[in-house]
Amino acid sequence: MAGEVSEKAPGATLSGRVSSHEGSTVETASLKANQAQPKRSQSPLDLEKADSRVIKPPREAGDDDLYKHLPEREAKVLKDQVYTPDVKVGIATLYRYASRNDLIIIFVASVCAIASGAALPLMTVIFGNLQGTFQNYFQHLTTYDDFVDELSGLVLYFVYLAIGEFVTSYVATVGFIYTGEHISAKIREHYLESCMKQNIGFFDKLGAGEVTTRITSDTNMIQEGISEKVGLTMAAVATFVTAFIIGFISYWKLTLILLSTVVALMLCMGGGSTFIVKYSKHNISAYAEGGSVAEEVISSVRNAVAFGTQDRLAKQYDTHLTRAELYGFKVKGAIGVMVACMMLILYLNYGLAFWMGSRFLVDGAVPLSKVLIVMMSVMIGAFNLGNVAPNIQAFTTALGAAAKIYSTIDRVSPIDPASDDGKKLDIVKGTIRLENIKHIYPSRPEVVVMEDVSLTIPAGKVTALVGASGSGKSTIVGLVERFYSPIEGAVYLDGVDISSLNLRWLRQQVALVSQEPTLFSTTIYENIRHGLIGTKWEGESREVQQELIYDAARKANAHDFVTGLPEGYETNVGERGFLMSGGQKQRIAIARAIVSDPKILLLDEATSALDTKSEGVVQAALEVAAEGRTTITIAHRLSTIKDAHNIVVMSQGRIVEQGTHDELLEKRGAYFNLVTAQAIAAVNEMTAEEQEELDREEEKILIRKASIHNKQADSSHTSGYAEDPDDDIAAKLNRSTTQKSASSMALAGRSKESPVKYGLWTLIRLIGSFNKKEWKLMVIGFFFSIICGLGNPVQAVFFAKLISALSVPVTDATIPTIQSEASFWSLMYLMLAIVMFISFATQGVIFAKCSERLVHRVRDLAFRTMLRQDVEFFDLDENSAGALTSFLSTEATHVAGLSGVTLGTLLMVTTTLISACTVALALGWKLALVCIATMPIVIGCGFFRFWMLAHYQRRAKRAYAGSASYASEAITSIRTVASLTRENDVLEQYKVNLAIQQRSSLISVLKSSLLYAASQSFMFLAFALGFWYGGTLIAKFEYDMFQFFVVFSTVIFGAQSAGSVFSFAPDMGKATEASRALKTLFDRKPTIDTWSVDGDKVEGVDGSIEFRDVHFRYPTRPEQPVLRGLNLTISPGQYVALVGASGCGKSTTIALLERFYDPLAGGIFIDGKEISSLNINEYRSHIALVSQEPTLYQGTIRENILLGAPHEVTDEQIRFACQEANIYEFILSLPEGFNTVVGSKGALLSGGQKQRIAIARALVRDPKVLLLDEATSALDSESEHIVQAALDKAAKGRTTIAVAHRLSTIQKADIIYVFDQGRIVEHGTHVELMRKNGRYAELVNLQSLEKH
Repeated sequence: MAGEVSEKAPGATLSGRVSSHEGSTVETASLKANQAQPKRSQSPLDLEKADSRVIKPPREAGDDDLYKHLPEREAKVLKDQVYTPDVKVGIATLYRYASRNDLIIIFVASVCAIASGAALPLMTVIFGNLQGTFQNYFQHLTTYDDFVDELSGLVLYFVYLAIGEFVTSYVATVGFIYTGEHISAKIREHYLESCMKQNIGFFDKLGAGEVTTRITSDTNMIQEGISEKVGLTMAAVATFVTAFIIGFISYWKLTLILLSTVVALMLCMGGGSTFIVKYSKHNISAYAEGGSVAEEVISSVRNAVAFGTQDRLAKQYDTHLTRAELYGFKVKGAIGVMVACMMLILYLNYGLAFWMGSRFLVDGAVPLSKVLIVMMSVMIGAFNLGNVAPNIQAFTTALGAAAKIYSTIDRVSPIDPASDDGKKLDIVKGTIRLENIKHIYPSRPEVVVMEDVSLTIPAGKVTALVGASGSGKSTIVGLVERFYSPIEGAVYLDGVDISSLNLRWLRQQVALVSQEPTLFSTTIYENIRHGLIGTKWEGESREVQQELIYDAARKANAHDFVTGLPEGYETNVGERGFLMSGGQKQRIAIARAIVSDPKILLLDEATSALDTKSEGVVQAALEVAAEGRTTITIAHRLSTIKDAHNIVVMSQGRIVEQGTHDELLEKRGAYFNLVTAQAIAAVNEMTAEEQEELDREEEKILIRKASIHNKQADSSHTSGYAEDPDDDIAAKLNRSTTQKSASSMALAGRSKESPVKYGLWTLIRLIGSFNKKEWKLMVIGFFFSIICGLGNPVQAVFFAKLISALSVPVTDATIPTIQSEASFWSLMYLMLAIVMFISFATQGVIFAKCSERLVHRVRDLAFRTMLRQDVEFFDLDENSAGALTSFLSTEATHVAGLSGVTLGTLLMVTTTLISACTVALALGWKLALVCIATMPIVIGCGFFRFWMLAHYQRRAKRAYAGSASYASEAITSIRTVASLTRENDVLEQYKVNLAIQQRSSLISVLKSSLLYAASQSFMFLAFALGFWYGGTLIAKFEYDMFQFFVVFSTVIFGAQSAGSVFSFAPDMGKATEASRALKTLFDRKPTIDTWSVDGDKVEGVDGSIEFRDVHFRYPTRPEQPVLRGLNLTISPGQYVALVGASGCGKSTTIALLERFYDPLAGGIFIDGKEISSLNINEYRSHIALVSQEPTLYQGTIRENILLGAPHEVTDEQIRFACQEANIYEFILSLPEGFNTVVGSKGALLSGGQKQRIAIARALVRDPKVLLLDEATSALDSESEHIVQAALDKAAKGRTTIAVAHRLSTIQKADIIYVFDQGRIVEHGTHVELMRKNGRYAELVNLQSLEKH
């Protein structure tokens, strides 16, 4: 924070930087920094040293540090506005908002969850007893009838278990999901309610973005932690406990021995997960570094394009990817080995159980049925314990998220609009008085925004505030609305201190129209009606309200255009009102402000964001609105306020002078200068009619151009033209005369590029192409996958062999054979365990290697392809730096879901199923067919169980997306909500939203849980069928025990394992989506393609530049003309300056010269050649750009300077460039010299130092044309001198084009072009233009005022 440079007062930047905070002016700051140096003289030597302080990296300042330079009382006022308590969250706190019904439901669901968990091990008892029944029958201990009775009894138990499992798991799932939603909805409500109560300072500190992520992602995390996962965990624990109870009851010695498997599994999972966690941390941090490189590059893509450094930056990104690949391989390899270990333990457990069991059996201690029961329950219990771990993580994240959310919920706002405290005045006259106000924004404690301001604003009169930006005008509005509390002094309404008044009541007396009007995404009618909230008309009938609304709209000059819309007042304005033009939005906002007939009207630059046409209309509306109310207007254009009763001129947080228009003119002070400057300019401004004429002219040109294009395209079918979205503009611009069609046409023009549909096969081919080199490895992997698949049927044969060997009656004669058979088959289990371990581990590691390679290559190519795109691509909203970097980090990893791993998994499953069916049919076709019939159900159960769990998570996230965007809309425009006192309205609406979502999601949960419960319980029915039919066959002596168990266990267990393997398979749905997105990216050919080798070679450049009648609009904003017929000529070696108000097309001219875009009409020529005909990379290599925000990348100073050079450069050249840029001495003074690391985005250097390195980088390529885009505007005055000196040096002997905001910097220019509305209105040298006394003179005077 302490190092953060504020945009407001220029004096603050340095004092914020020096470690001590007292220095508030530049002078003291620079003295502190260089105590030895006297007040600086303008000799070049001092310039070298002046900005040579090494910046200490800003410490993470705690709250106390930020405010410690302020007196205690002031610091307390600020801290109160941003302080948030820390809340300790335990399990009980999560359920803080549970109602009594919720708790009852949770109790019932818990009981059911435990019951459903206990059902699984009970199955083993039935299974064991069935084996015992068979054995008795074969040993002729029971008759046929007894056998059939016993069989049917046990088979019925399976059916009962199935029903019980179905009911309990259904109730448990529905119960937990319902209460989870209900409680998290309550938390969401309380959170939004708390946000609505908070003061504005709280949001400044947090940022609206943070608040919205909390309401979206953090509440989702809480919901995940208290929904179905609780039930699953309880069930898993219940299974574990029941299994061991059953085991110990059946035969405690064997159970104790088999407990070793649990220990082994725990060690395996624990050991595996420590590795996995350790490596994935490394992997994430390695990728995070790569991601931040990508983010740096993409966010400053113009720079990378201008210097042609895409390739070198991509290489830098690639080094991080290589590290991430290594750790990623270790993570995935560790997972593979862990799965292999689990298989090893599984088979070893079978071997151990049978071997020990056979010893106990021979001793007559226990029958075989008990051995089976113990063995299977231990298996089930041990593996279920593994299900608990991933859920524990969900609980901890939920607790973490809850801590953040509850800390906001429990925060007591110092300025709370919801409270009922405070007085309400019976009669409001509307006199406002500010007394000795001192104000500091809590989020920027180092800047004093207002100092000792006293001002009276009389009732019913118009008071205007004027002054440079950052002089404290808007702050007055914030204080009157009581968005902030002043540090000293007070604001009075009719003589009463407003901090003692009721806040909501106060805000209802005041209406605010701000510079950027915020409308909510509902109808126009509703938007205006928001102004009635909290007034006496709120509860009136619709007719009365409608009359008021229409009346307000008429006054605001909006009624006519609204009724002209197809749906009239019921037209939806879109999110943040983006379906309306600026002027339309502003007039609706004015109607909303005056509908309740407020006593006080605040207009914060209400017309500054509009173009000339709308401005006149809106201004007229405002004048009507202001009649008879206390009005405070803040204005940029002085013509709009000359009738004000009192004009207050502010500068740097103080009032300079005040009086009426005429009085101030007589004083000949600051106001006089401003007025004369603007009056001169007014002569040069176009009237609305002229503007219309110009627009029409321009459209004709564009339409002509487009129709020529289309003819060409038809004749030659060149895809180059047909698909260029800009050419379509003419059609969009062919607008009818009404405003509506113009803006809607422009929007229609924003349509996305139509997505191409790709088939699955294309995508698989695309992904395969990335893994071409590894095909030999892949084949080995597939081979081992097949072996893994064969493990199951082989296991079944061993199982059956052992059972039939052990079910021989135990006599002295049979004991040796029983023992030798048991030992032999148990050792076969050992062999199988080792083979499985090797196969699983090998294929796991091989596929880990391949998939990490794949991810690496995909990321690399995707990043290079992104850098290949033209600048237009990055202007689209969906391609913001954040979106593209997250695309690189997430989508690229999803792609692995279609790679070798998935194929290996599918091979494994197919092998298992085919071999299982073959073995079964060969040994006993009758039973095999019956069992195979149940296969789809069993596999389906395994698959759907996992699919449903994933589905629950997806659904929970989706369901709340709608209400979350509503909430975030309200939070982003919190000032508007607060000034309209809409808090309760927003909450009511949000509650309705949530309730609707809960109802719909409850219905969907009731349906989808049926599927989940079925998948849990149908297993038992398949068992029942197999045993019943097998039993009847055994009863007729058609099958013996061996046949029955081989067939039954190959098919049923085979299908079971096949089903659960699906859960390990990565998400294929995500993979196809991701690869589709990648394919689209790879196939996108930009219009201005940096990879192309076409175009004429550029040998040398003299540097004569010419713009001929250039028309341009940004592709993302086709409705906004930027350049309208620009003509410019620049001779070689000239220093040309472009000046004008913001938004007049200066920077666009630079962008077109760099060929970031192509103009819509007209051409740009360099040395007489049109630049679009030249090879783009060669052309750019002769140009260097120094932009407003210097972009440095991570790395050393030397690396950053070298990025400018298109070819090898000697140290001598680097030194020369640095000397020219006035930075050489500074670099040498650093301990590491040129090898000093600059930090992310150059954070370890000051602004001026960064800018000078950027200049050195531009000079090292020895450009013929130097483009300076506001190169000094972001600096404080000390650095500016130095950088300016460096720029003047750099410009010698080159064609230089400078865009400047501070006019003092370009007085020496050879020629100055003054832009207005995309055309050049005047040009000449500084002296000539000052004599003309036109637009340029106005700009100069305006700026001299800011210096006062």
